[in-house]
Amino acid sequence: MGSSLKDFADLKSLRKELKAQDEARRAAEAERERRDKEAKLEADLFRRSIGDVAPLPSAGKAVAAAPRPLPIARQHLADEQAALRESLSDEFNVESLLDTDEALSFARNGIGPDIVRKLRRGHWVIQGQLDLHGLRTDEAREALVLFLRNAAKRGLRCVRIIHGKGLGSVNKEPVLKNKVRRWLVQKDEVIAFCQARAADGGSGALVVLLKAQS
Repeated sequence: MGSSLKDFADLKSLRKELKAQDEARRAAEAERERRDKEAKLEADLFRRSIGDVAPLPSAGKAVAAAPRPLPIARQHLADEQAALRESLSDEFNVESLLDTDEALSFARNGIGPDIVRKLRRGHWVIQGQLDLHGLRTDEAREALVLFLRNAAKRGLRCVRIIHGKGLGSVNKEPVLKNKVRRWLVQKDEVIAFCQARAADGGSGALVVLLKAQS
């Protein structure tokens, strides 16, 4: 639970950081526009005060360029925003990729059935988890993207995603449960997943095996 709260806090912190960077960019642009306007007014006033003048012959001297405002890391900002908007389709047809067993397991092409069997039996220690209870679809998608990205950076191999059993949803349908499966299949770092054992959450959670980092 501690890890899930930290990951969600990271997401909120990233949003706050992006907002702060955007506000700083807007403030810098507003300041630049104010200075440009002020300089133009001063130049117009100066020209009116001295009247018409003729330019002096050029002496071939280089003219120093006006100092530019400090650059803002716009590409970094765009990269972070793109990561949060990373496209995971809710319409992706995952059913044909899942095994027909009751656990609806998944394994990437080239991953043998023994891997899924080991995953079901708890062969890998669960090194982290994400609890999506209470999140809206967009929040859950962003939280999952951030969680998997951080897990990959930390070199985690086995994690648990708690999506709930849908008992509190409209018509008691496990909407988030189905969406999480669709999202996981679309992530390259996910090589297999299956329903968690009863002790690990049963039908309300998935155990996910991630690609080993080279």
